[in-house]
Amino acid sequence: MAWGHRRLSVETVLLGAIINLNHPAHVVHWHFFQMSLANLVVIVVMIVVFAAAIALPFPTHGRGGS
Repeated sequence: MAWGHRRLSVETVLLGAIINLNHPAHVVHWHFFQMSLANLVVIVVMIVVFAAAIALPFPTHGRGGS
């Protein structure tokens, strides 16, 4: 199998046309702390989902005893 030529799907070409990844990453600096903005967003979203999972009540069944 030759690695030189591969056929690209239409979805891959369209996604590549919409999102330009040919630029340096945005980095957050805070004293000794350095992290890419994308990773920081993922971590914040994970913390929010974790907090929501703890704060929201569990679904309960009807009050009728069995």
